[in-house]
Amino acid sequence: MTSLGDATADLVLAELHGRGVPVVRLDPGADFDISARVSAHLNAEGLSGTIRTATRNLDLAAVRSVYWRRPTPYGGTGPGETTEEQFTNSQSRAGYSGVLATLTGALYVNHPWRNRDAECKTAQLATAVRLGLRAPESLITTDRDAARRFITEHGPTVYKPLRRVHLPGNDGTNRTIWVRVVESSEVDERISTCPHFFQAQVPKVADVRIAAVGEELFATRIDIDGDHLDWREDYDRLTYTPVPVPAEIRSAVRGYLDTFGLSFGAFDFALDSEGRWWFIECNPNGQWAFVDEPTRRAITEALADILQKGAS
Repeated sequence: MTSLGDATADLVLAELHGRGVPVVRLDPGADFDISARVSAHLNAEGLSGTIRTATRNLDLAAVRSVYWRRPTPYGGTGPGETTEEQFTNSQSRAGYSGVLATLTGALYVNHPWRNRDAECKTAQLATAVRLGLRAPESLITTDRDAARRFITEHGPTVYKPLRRVHLPGNDGTNRTIWVRVVESSEVDERISTCPHFFQAQVPKVADVRIAAVGEELFATRIDIDGDHLDWREDYDRLTYTPVPVPAEIRSAVRGYLDTFGLSFGAFDFALDSEGRWWFIECNPNGQWAFVDEPTRRAITEALADILQKGAS
């Protein structure tokens, strides 16, 4: 389940094709137009039936695994300007997503409902701390004075969005908001328009990205040529080095995945000069294709292994 432009999924699909494993790629935003047909039968034995699109014919009962990556949302049969269009669009979204999220006996990597729950920043941090991970002090607030006090008390403080941001710019290209240092003088009454997320800045020397696939962990140290608070701003200035995962981090990561019911997670840590790992976040559907080639290959094979095997 993903868009055609998903290069990360392409690696896994190519690996599965090379093993002779049959794969059907679906993207609701592209495939589920008015010509698509779904027929799903629910009974005591579970769900069976078919989904047919212009290029695919999927036997729902035959699916052993679902790699739920980044599908584009169902676009609807019209702009939603009429009552009829609003009704058919809402029923189509519920129908297609409900069927595809309820395949009997299938392994999900990850189930979309688990992804949704695990994307919550507050739940991530609360779970990480409960499992013994070190995390920076944080504040979510709509109160100007509370934000200013937090920034003053914690020294360098960063602002980051509470969830992933992709907004169209004036030129039509998607824009995002990078993590950046914020001064107390920048915070004014406009903070009351929505909750804002502030976090004490970690004095880091590098970052670590862990791709957790089932029981396997693949950790990569990320170093920057220069000074970027948010390493995602410029991939051309990054170098990647495979690193071992300390035992206490490994145990906490496993507990984290179990808590949220995840088969995969992309964990971000900040590494300070004393070698301490600071939990920053876990993207339950994060990218990993940018790391060094041997690690990228190992992650690809690990994902293909669990998808090929399916639910145990």
